Amino acid sequence: MHNIYGLSLKDLEDYFIKKGEKKFKAEQVFMWLYKNRVNSFDEFSNIKKETIELLKQDFNMDKLQIIKKLEDDSTVKYLFNLSDKNKIEAVLMRHDYGNSLCVSSQVGCNMGCSFCESGRLKKVRDLKAYEMVLQILEIEEDLNLRISHVVLMGIGEPLDNYDNVMKFIDIINSNKGINIGSRHITISTCGLVPKIKEFMKTDKQVNLAISLHASNDELRSKLMKINKVYKISDIIEVIKEYIKVTNRRVTFEYIMLKDVNDKVENAIELANLLKGINCYVNLIPYNETSHIEYKKSSKEQIMKFYDILKKNNINVTVRKEFGSNLKAACGQLRSLYMEE
Repeated sequence: MHNIYGLSLKDLEDYFIKKGEKKFKAEQVFMWLYKNRVNSFDEFSNIKKETIELLKQDFNMDKLQIIKKLEDDSTVKYLFNLSDKNKIEAVLMRHDYGNSLCVSSQVGCNMGCSFCESGRLKKVRDLKAYEMVLQILEIEEDLNLRISHVVLMGIGEPLDNYDNVMKFIDIINSNKGINIGSRHITISTCGLVPKIKEFMKTDKQVNLAISLHASNDELRSKLMKINKVYKISDIIEVIKEYIKVTNRRVTFEYIMLKDVNDKVENAIELANLLKGINCYVNLIPYNETSHIEYKKSSKEQIMKFYDILKKNNINVTVRKEFGSNLKAACGQLRSLYMEE
Protein backbone atom coordinates (compact mmCIF):
# COMPACT_ATOMS: atom_id res chain seq x y z
CA MET A 1 0.00 0.00 0.00
CA HIS A 2 1.40 3.41 -1.02
CA ASN A 3 1.50 6.54 1.10
CA ILE A 4 -0.71 9.14 -0.62
CA TYR A 5 1.70 11.98 0.21
CA GLY A 6 4.12 10.48 -2.33
CA LEU A 7 1.82 11.12 -5.31
CA SER A 8 2.05 14.17 -7.53
CA LEU A 9 -1.12 15.75 -8.89
CA LYS A 10 -0.49 14.02 -12.23
CA ASP A 11 0.00 10.66 -10.46
CA LEU A 12 -3.41 11.08 -8.81
CA GLU A 13 -5.05 12.13 -12.07
CA ASP A 14 -3.62 9.02 -13.78
CA TYR A 15 -4.83 6.90 -10.85
CA PHE A 16 -8.42 8.16 -11.10
CA ILE A 17 -8.51 7.79 -14.89
CA LYS A 18 -7.25 4.21 -14.55
CA LYS A 19 -10.03 3.53 -12.02
CA GLY A 20 -12.66 4.93 -14.39
CA GLU A 21 -13.14 8.10 -12.33
CA LYS A 22 -12.95 11.77 -13.37
CA LYS A 23 -9.47 13.20 -13.11
CA PHE A 24 -10.68 16.42 -11.40
CA LYS A 25 -10.99 14.34 -8.23
CA ALA A 26 -7.21 14.52 -7.97
CA GLU A 27 -7.46 18.27 -7.34
CA GLN A 28 -10.12 17.65 -4.68
CA VAL A 29 -7.82 15.16 -2.92
CA PHE A 30 -4.89 17.61 -3.10
CA MET A 31 -7.11 20.31 -1.56
CA TRP A 32 -7.89 18.07 1.43
CA LEU A 33 -4.27 16.97 1.85
CA TYR A 34 -2.47 20.29 1.39
CA LYS A 35 -4.94 23.14 1.84
CA ASN A 36 -7.23 21.72 4.54
CA ARG A 37 -4.56 19.42 6.02
CA VAL A 38 -6.96 16.71 7.16
CA ASN A 39 -5.61 13.50 8.71
CA SER A 40 -8.17 10.96 7.51
CA PHE A 41 -9.78 9.98 4.19
CA ASP A 42 -13.16 10.14 5.95
CA GLU A 43 -12.77 13.91 6.24
CA PHE A 44 -12.88 14.33 2.43
CA SER A 45 -16.45 15.59 2.74
CA ASN A 46 -17.07 16.56 -0.90
CA ILE A 47 -15.94 13.20 -2.30
CA LYS A 48 -18.42 10.34 -2.59
CA LYS A 49 -18.09 7.39 -0.22
CA GLU A 50 -17.25 4.86 -2.96
CA THR A 51 -14.23 6.95 -4.02
CA ILE A 52 -13.09 7.30 -0.41
CA GLU A 53 -13.26 3.51 0.01
CA LEU A 54 -11.19 3.16 -3.16
CA LEU A 55 -8.54 5.50 -1.73
CA LYS A 56 -8.51 3.65 1.60
CA GLN A 57 -8.00 0.38 -0.23
CA ASP A 58 -4.98 1.62 -2.20
CA PHE A 59 -3.33 4.27 0.01
CA ASN A 60 -2.49 5.17 3.59
CA MET A 61 -1.96 8.55 5.28
CA ASP A 62 0.68 7.35 7.75
CA LYS A 63 2.85 10.10 9.27
CA LEU A 64 6.39 10.31 10.59
CA GLN A 65 6.96 10.23 14.34
CA ILE A 66 8.74 13.15 16.02
CA ILE A 67 11.08 11.58 18.59
CA LYS A 68 13.24 14.56 19.52
CA LYS A 69 12.99 18.32 19.14
CA LEU A 70 15.60 20.94 20.06
CA GLU A 71 14.87 24.65 19.85
CA ASP A 72 16.44 28.07 20.23
CA ASP A 73 15.44 31.57 19.03
CA SER A 74 16.23 31.00 15.35
CA THR A 75 16.32 27.23 14.89
CA VAL A 76 14.23 24.13 15.59
CA LYS A 77 15.83 20.75 14.96
CA TYR A 78 13.72 17.59 14.57
CA LEU A 79 14.61 13.92 14.74
CA PHE A 80 12.00 11.74 13.01
CA ASN A 81 11.31 8.03 13.24
CA LEU A 82 10.36 6.41 9.93
CA SER A 83 8.01 3.44 9.60
CA ASP A 84 11.00 1.04 9.38
CA LYS A 85 12.52 2.62 12.55
CA ASN A 86 15.27 4.44 10.65
CA LYS A 87 15.94 8.02 11.79
CA ILE A 88 16.24 11.26 9.83
CA GLU A 89 16.56 14.95 10.67
CA ALA A 90 15.11 18.24 9.49
CA VAL A 91 16.05 21.74 10.64
CA LEU A 92 13.73 24.76 10.60
CA MET A 93 15.55 28.12 10.36
CA ARG A 94 13.76 31.40 10.98
CA HIS A 95 14.93 34.19 8.66
CA ASP A 96 13.71 37.74 8.25
CA TYR A 97 12.38 36.70 4.81
CA GLY A 98 10.48 33.62 6.07
CA ASN A 99 10.89 30.11 7.45
CA SER A 100 13.35 27.82 5.69
CA LEU A 101 13.42 24.05 6.16
CA CYS A 102 16.52 21.94 5.61
CA VAL A 103 15.18 18.56 4.46
CA SER A 104 16.89 15.15 4.45
CA SER A 105 16.78 13.08 1.26
CA GLN A 106 18.40 9.80 2.40
CA VAL A 107 18.90 7.72 5.52
CA GLY A 108 22.66 8.19 5.91
CA CYS A 109 24.98 9.22 3.08
CA ASN A 110 27.59 7.46 0.96
CA MET A 111 29.46 10.58 -0.17
CA GLY A 112 31.77 10.34 2.85
CA CYS A 113 32.84 14.01 3.10
CA SER A 114 35.39 14.10 5.89
CA PHE A 115 33.92 17.17 7.62
CA CYS A 116 30.31 15.94 7.57
CA GLU A 117 28.58 14.14 10.42
CA SER A 118 26.00 12.61 8.03
CA GLY A 119 28.67 10.70 6.16
CA ARG A 120 29.93 8.96 9.29
CA LEU A 121 26.84 6.73 9.13
CA LYS A 122 26.63 5.09 5.72
CA LYS A 123 23.58 5.25 3.51
CA VAL A 124 20.89 2.78 4.54
CA ARG A 125 18.37 3.72 1.85
CA ASP A 126 16.84 6.53 -0.16
CA LEU A 127 13.88 8.43 1.25
CA LYS A 128 10.63 8.12 -0.66
CA ALA A 129 9.00 11.34 -1.88
CA TYR A 130 6.31 11.14 0.83
CA GLU A 131 8.96 10.93 3.58
CA MET A 132 10.37 14.25 2.36
CA VAL A 133 6.92 15.86 1.95
CA LEU A 134 5.94 14.83 5.48
CA GLN A 135 8.97 16.59 6.98
CA ILE A 136 7.36 19.85 5.81
CA LEU A 137 3.76 19.02 6.75
CA GLU A 138 4.55 17.78 10.24
CA ILE A 139 6.81 20.69 11.16
CA GLU A 140 4.26 23.21 9.86
CA GLU A 141 1.62 21.53 12.00
CA ASP A 142 3.85 21.24 15.07
CA LEU A 143 4.94 24.90 15.00
CA ASN A 144 1.74 26.31 13.47
CA LEU A 145 3.61 28.23 10.78
CA ARG A 146 4.15 28.22 7.03
CA ILE A 147 7.45 27.08 5.55
CA SER A 148 8.32 29.44 2.70
CA HIS A 149 11.69 28.02 1.61
CA VAL A 150 13.02 24.46 1.31
CA VAL A 151 16.67 23.45 0.98
CA LEU A 152 17.69 19.87 0.25
CA MET A 153 20.81 20.09 2.40
CA GLY A 154 19.96 17.65 5.19
CA ILE A 155 21.16 14.06 5.48
CA GLY A 156 21.98 12.51 2.11
CA GLU A 157 22.99 13.54 -1.41
CA PRO A 158 19.79 14.65 -3.20
CA LEU A 159 20.97 13.84 -6.71
CA ASP A 160 21.84 10.31 -5.55
CA ASN A 161 18.09 9.93 -4.92
CA TYR A 162 17.16 11.67 -8.14
CA ASP A 163 13.69 10.30 -9.01
CA ASN A 164 12.26 10.66 -5.50
CA VAL A 165 13.66 14.18 -5.17
CA MET A 166 12.14 15.26 -8.51
CA LYS A 167 8.76 13.85 -7.41
CA PHE A 168 9.08 15.65 -4.06
CA ILE A 169 9.73 18.95 -5.87
CA ASP A 170 6.68 18.43 -8.11
CA ILE A 171 4.46 17.91 -5.04
CA ILE A 172 5.68 20.84 -2.95
CA ASN A 173 5.91 23.20 -5.95
CA SER A 174 2.36 22.52 -7.20
CA ASN A 175 0.04 25.47 -6.64
CA LYS A 176 -2.64 22.90 -5.79
CA GLY A 177 -0.24 21.31 -3.28
CA ILE A 178 2.06 22.92 -0.71
CA ASN A 179 2.70 25.74 -3.20
CA ILE A 180 6.32 26.58 -2.42
CA GLY A 181 7.68 28.67 -5.30
CA SER A 182 10.41 27.18 -7.52
CA ARG A 183 12.84 29.93 -6.62
CA HIS A 184 12.34 29.17 -2.95
CA ILE A 185 13.54 25.57 -3.42
CA THR A 186 17.26 24.71 -3.48
CA ILE A 187 18.97 21.43 -4.31
CA SER A 188 22.47 21.10 -2.87
CA THR A 189 24.83 18.56 -4.43
CA CYS A 190 28.46 17.63 -3.92
CA GLY A 191 28.75 17.46 -7.70
CA LEU A 192 27.26 14.36 -9.37
CA VAL A 193 28.02 15.58 -12.87
CA PRO A 194 25.77 13.19 -14.88
CA LYS A 195 22.80 14.01 -12.63
CA ILE A 196 23.41 17.77 -12.97
CA LYS A 197 23.26 17.24 -16.75
CA GLU A 198 20.00 15.33 -16.36
CA PHE A 199 18.59 17.96 -14.02
CA MET A 200 19.35 20.87 -16.36
CA LYS A 201 17.03 19.35 -18.97
CA THR A 202 13.99 19.21 -16.67
CA ASP A 203 13.05 22.89 -16.95
CA LYS A 204 12.53 23.05 -13.17
CA GLN A 205 13.18 26.62 -12.03
CA VAL A 206 14.61 25.59 -8.65
CA ASN A 207 18.00 26.71 -7.39
CA LEU A 208 21.17 24.64 -7.63
CA ALA A 209 23.93 24.83 -5.03
CA ILE A 210 27.29 23.08 -5.37
CA SER A 211 29.16 21.95 -2.26
CA LEU A 212 32.66 22.93 -3.37
CA HIS A 213 34.54 23.54 -0.10
CA ALA A 214 38.00 23.66 -1.70
CA SER A 215 39.88 25.73 -4.27
CA ASN A 216 42.00 22.94 -5.80
CA ASP A 217 41.74 19.22 -6.50
CA GLU A 218 44.40 18.10 -4.02
CA LEU A 219 42.58 19.74 -1.11
CA ARG A 220 39.09 18.79 -2.29
CA SER A 221 40.06 15.14 -2.71
CA LYS A 222 41.18 15.10 0.94
CA LEU A 223 37.90 16.62 2.08
CA MET A 224 35.46 14.98 -0.35
CA LYS A 225 35.72 11.48 -1.83
CA ILE A 226 33.53 12.50 -4.77
CA ASN A 227 36.40 14.63 -6.11
CA LYS A 228 38.25 11.43 -7.02
CA VAL A 229 35.43 10.74 -9.49
CA TYR A 230 34.44 14.26 -10.60
CA LYS A 231 37.26 16.82 -10.45
CA ILE A 232 36.75 20.52 -9.90
CA SER A 233 37.31 21.10 -13.64
CA ASP A 234 34.45 18.65 -14.40
CA ILE A 235 32.15 20.56 -12.05
CA ILE A 236 33.08 23.98 -13.46
CA GLU A 237 32.51 22.69 -17.00
CA VAL A 238 29.05 21.26 -16.22
CA ILE A 239 28.07 24.39 -14.28
CA LYS A 240 28.97 26.62 -17.24
CA GLU A 241 26.78 24.36 -19.39
CA TYR A 242 24.00 24.45 -16.76
CA ILE A 243 24.02 28.26 -16.67
CA LYS A 244 23.98 28.44 -20.48
CA VAL A 245 20.98 26.05 -20.70
CA THR A 246 18.95 27.38 -17.75
CA ASN A 247 20.08 31.01 -17.56
CA ARG A 248 20.12 30.58 -13.77
CA ARG A 249 22.75 31.63 -11.27
CA VAL A 250 24.46 28.90 -9.25
CA THR A 251 25.58 28.99 -5.61
CA PHE A 252 28.92 27.55 -4.55
CA GLU A 253 28.97 26.53 -0.89
CA TYR A 254 32.27 26.76 0.94
CA ILE A 255 32.59 25.54 4.54
CA MET A 256 35.27 27.48 6.39
CA LEU A 257 37.65 25.05 8.12
CA LYS A 258 40.36 26.53 10.32
CA ASP A 259 43.87 26.20 8.80
CA VAL A 260 42.54 23.79 6.15
CA ASN A 261 40.80 25.69 3.34
CA ASP A 262 40.58 29.23 4.74
CA LYS A 263 43.99 30.63 3.79
CA VAL A 264 44.55 33.75 1.68
CA GLU A 265 45.91 31.63 -1.18
CA ASN A 266 42.70 29.53 -1.12
CA ALA A 267 40.62 32.70 -1.50
CA ILE A 268 42.73 33.91 -4.44
CA GLU A 269 42.58 30.46 -6.05
CA LEU A 270 38.78 30.33 -5.61
CA ALA A 271 38.36 33.80 -7.10
CA ASN A 272 40.37 32.79 -10.17
CA LEU A 273 38.41 29.55 -10.49
CA LEU A 274 35.01 31.28 -10.48
CA LYS A 275 35.90 34.40 -12.48
CA GLY A 276 33.28 35.16 -15.14
CA ILE A 277 30.77 32.56 -13.88
CA ASN A 278 27.24 33.72 -13.01
CA CYS A 279 27.39 32.56 -9.40
CA TYR A 280 27.73 33.56 -5.84
CA VAL A 281 29.72 32.01 -3.03
CA ASN A 282 28.18 31.20 0.33
CA LEU A 283 30.85 31.04 3.03
CA ILE A 284 29.62 28.74 5.80
CA PRO A 285 31.03 28.87 9.34
CA TYR A 286 31.68 25.24 10.28
CA ASN A 287 29.43 23.55 12.86
CA GLU A 288 31.92 21.68 15.02
CA THR A 289 31.06 18.16 16.21
CA SER A 290 32.61 15.90 18.83
CA HIS A 291 33.41 13.17 16.29
CA ILE A 292 35.36 15.20 13.74
CA GLU A 293 38.62 17.06 14.34
CA TYR A 294 37.98 20.10 12.11
CA LYS A 295 37.54 23.49 13.75
CA LYS A 296 35.64 26.58 12.68
CA SER A 297 37.60 29.42 11.07
CA SER A 298 37.79 32.62 13.11
CA LYS A 299 35.47 35.49 12.18
CA GLU A 300 38.55 37.53 11.24
CA GLN A 301 39.76 34.84 8.83
CA ILE A 302 36.30 34.40 7.30
CA MET A 303 36.07 38.18 6.68
CA LYS A 304 39.58 38.26 5.19
CA PHE A 305 38.52 35.46 2.82
CA TYR A 306 35.28 37.35 2.06
CA ASP A 307 37.16 40.58 1.28
CA ILE A 308 39.49 38.86 -1.20
CA LEU A 309 36.54 37.38 -3.11
CA LYS A 310 34.73 40.73 -3.05
CA LYS A 311 37.78 42.59 -4.39
CA ASN A 312 37.92 40.05 -7.22
CA ASN A 313 34.27 40.79 -8.15
CA ILE A 314 32.90 37.50 -6.85
CA ASN A 315 29.41 37.80 -5.31
CA VAL A 316 29.81 36.44 -1.80
CA THR A 317 27.83 36.13 1.42
CA VAL A 318 28.60 34.70 4.85
CA ARG A 319 25.86 32.38 6.04
CA LYS A 320 24.30 33.30 9.34
CA GLU A 321 25.02 30.64 11.94
CA PHE A 322 22.04 28.52 12.99
CA GLY A 323 21.72 26.03 15.80
CA SER A 324 25.37 25.56 16.72
CA ASN A 325 24.20 25.01 20.30
CA LEU A 326 21.50 22.56 19.17
CA LYS A 327 23.72 19.91 17.61
CA ALA A 328 22.49 21.23 14.26
CA ALA A 329 25.44 20.02 12.23
CA CYS A 330 23.90 17.86 9.54
CA GLY A 331 23.39 14.35 10.90
CA GLN A 332 24.68 15.17 14.38
CA LEU A 333 21.45 14.62 16.31
CA ARG A 334 20.78 11.33 14.52
CA SER A 335 24.35 10.21 15.14
CA LEU A 336 24.13 10.94 18.87
CA TYR A 337 20.74 9.20 19.12
CA MET A 338 22.11 6.07 17.43
CA GLU A 339 24.88 5.89 20.04
CA GLU A 340 22.56 6.15 23.03
